[in-house]
Amino acid sequence: MTKGIPQSIAFVSNEASTTPTIVDRQHFQANIDTLRVREKALTREADAIAAARRQLPMVEVDALTPLVGLKGMVPLIEAFEGRQQLMVAYMMWHEGKSAAEQCQGCTMVINHIPELGYLHSRDVTLAVFCQGPFDPSNRYREFMGWTMPWYSVPSSSVEPLIAGRHFGMWACYLRQGERVFETYWTTDRGCEQMGSSFAMLDLTVYGRQEVWQTAPNGWPQQFFNTMCLPNEHPLVERPIAQWSRIAQGHADDLYASTNANPTE
Repeated sequence: MTKGIPQSIAFVSNEASTTPTIVDRQHFQANIDTLRVREKALTREADAIAAARRQLPMVEVDALTPLVGLKGMVPLIEAFEGRQQLMVAYMMWHEGKSAAEQCQGCTMVINHIPELGYLHSRDVTLAVFCQGPFDPSNRYREFMGWTMPWYSVPSSSVEPLIAGRHFGMWACYLRQGERVFETYWTTDRGCEQMGSSFAMLDLTVYGRQEVWQTAPNGWPQQFFNTMCLPNEHPLVERPIAQWSRIAQGHADDLYASTNANPTE
C-alpha cells in the first residue's frame, strides 16, 4: 500500500465559524416557506430540462466498437447486456500510477453508483468504460469493491467513443436492434447528480465548504472544488472513497500480479 488514511483532519470547527441568526420557530418556518417557493420553481425547471433532454436528437455509434472486459474483447453492443439502454461512466486512468494516485473525481462519482436493480427495472445497464489497459484498472475496481460491469477502452476505440471529448464524462446510449445511438453526454459539474453526497451537503448549513460557493464571512470553505482537491492539500493522501477500503484491510496494489485477460 502507498499512502494511508489521514490520521488527523484539520476541519474548521463550528465554534470558530460564523453561524446563522438564531430566531424562534415561527420566524424559522417563515424563512423556510419563502425559500421553498424558489426550490419548487427549481424542481419544475429541472423537470422541464429533463423533458427537453429526452427530446434531443441522437447520433449513431458503431455497435461493433471493441471493448475489453472480463470475457476479453467484446463489441460495444454487448455492454448493453441485452437491455435497450446503456449509461456509461468514462473513467480517467493514470497508467502506471498507484491506486492512491488515480482520479479523485471519477472515483468519487463512480463510488456513488446505486443499487443497479433500480436501473435494470427501467431496462438500463450501467457500466464503467475505463481509459487505458484492463488489468490494473479492473484490479482497482476489485480494490474499491465495485460490482458494476467494467471495460477498458482500447486505443483504437477512443475516438469512435470519445469523439474529441475527454474521459471523465458520462454518456447515455440507446440500442435499436443491432444499431447503437448516443442520446446524451455530460461532464464536469454535469456529473454532480450521479453523486448524491453533493445534494446532501447542499442541504447543510455549511454546504460543500468549497471556495467557489457564496457564503458569509467566517463560513468554512477549505475545499478546492466539487470533484477534486489539489494533491498537496492536507486532506488528500488518496481519493476519499478509498479511506474505508484501506481501513478494512483491502490491498490496493494494482500491478503485483499478472492476469490472463487481454489488454490493448
